[in-house]
Amino acid sequence: MDVYKYAVWFQPYVGSDLAADCFALARDARALDMAASPYDLSAFDIEPVKVETAPGRAHYVAEQRSLMQQVQSLRSRLIDA
Repeated sequence: MDVYKYAVWFQPYVGSDLAADCFALARDARALDMAASPYDLSAFDIEPVKVETAPGRAHYVAEQRSLMQQVQSLRSRLIDA
């Protein structure tokens, strides 16, 4: 996610705890994207999100919304830093 990119760019002004929180959120977003991909990632303990079904799409949308809510607080913290 972009908040992690900006946290790294402004590293001298951003604390390592904020950069780590941004990284964790970016990692979670990437994991969700990989789970929704058409590839079998069961070897990496990633459960697939079946976006081709209505329940799978609903789950994906709910997870995306959760990530967006989390990024709002990180974005505010990054701006304050």
